[in-house]
Amino acid sequence: MTTFQLHDENTAPEGSKESLANSRKSFGMVPGLHAVMAEAPALLEAYKVVGELFQNSSLDKDELTVVWQTVNVEHACHYCVPAHTAIAKGMKVEDAITEALRNETALPNARLEALRTFTLSVVRDRGNVTDSGVQAFLDAGFTQGQILEVVLGVSMKVMSNYTNHLAKTPVDAAFEKFAWKTAS
Repeated sequence: MTTFQLHDENTAPEGSKESLANSRKSFGMVPGLHAVMAEAPALLEAYKVVGELFQNSSLDKDELTVVWQTVNVEHACHYCVPAHTAIAKGMKVEDAITEALRNETALPNARLEALRTFTLSVVRDRGNVTDSGVQAFLDAGFTQGQILEVVLGVSMKVMSNYTNHLAKTPVDAAFEKFAWKTAS
């Protein structure tokens, strides 16, 4: 089994040091995901840039959370589900939304459920969403631009979820109280 190093500003490759210092300033710590990604400076940079772009998309805080957690749960990411539970709390997303996503139960409104359904289709069908699936998403009040923003969010989560699976990233102490295991 390969063990991935959890880097900090002192051990990281040169191309990741500044990014990890910025993580510490932003979060008060270097999240384990960033510590692992630091081994590949381009991945860490790409993850942060894509994350910032996604957060600045037209999706609101609840919708961002639906995309993030839908992918995290679908990929059974032991690290990202608790991390995004904490992030959702910090963004003041209703606990009912977070719990429905974590437990794969119905979301509190049809629009968010349509977003989850569409996101799952993007992931499961590798972007080959049926015409009726796309139309259902548009009929729920979303736009063609938001179709592509979901792709952006899924891209972000592929980077983090796959990294965490490969590295078996330990859940940070700050997220441990939100630990999660797949229902199946």
